[in-house]
Amino acid sequence: MTIPNSRTFDSLDARIILALDEDPEASALALSRTLGVARNTVHARLAKLERGGALRSFSRRLDPAAFGYGLMAFLSLAISQTRAGAVENGLEAIPEVIEVHATTGDADLMAKVVARDTADLYRITNQILEIDGIQRTSTAISVLELMPPRFDGLLNRLSQQESRLPG
Repeated sequence: MTIPNSRTFDSLDARIILALDEDPEASALALSRTLGVARNTVHARLAKLERGGALRSFSRRLDPAAFGYGLMAFLSLAISQTRAGAVENGLEAIPEVIEVHATTGDADLMAKVVARDTADLYRITNQILEIDGIQRTSTAISVLELMPPRFDGLLNRLSQQESRLPG
């Protein structure tokens, strides 16, 4: 996956994404009218953002509590470095593990996990501990999401910059 950077994600891209935040069902034609650019330009930009990995899957917008997973926890994982591939595959096989990051500091990996309740979290944690290469875990339960993932501030800043399109 290509990570977008400031050379490939410009002010028009930011304006398109902000317009989609306002109206997620907007067509390319509606977006072109809202933004004052050609429909083909909007369509091409959306395709470029998808290919480049800037637009992720629709399911990433879901709230897990809406389908019964109201408990969220963060697990710090210490792993055997020689078994990193097996650990990654093992974590991918557990649907309740919704995000994993390689980190610096005391933990090798940080996993974001959803569960139905604390008993379910206990089951999931034990399932993670059974993965070959996991040495130990430490769990922190989220009691309240104070600020969900957000990008609108960054997009607003970028949308106000002069376009970086060539020529």
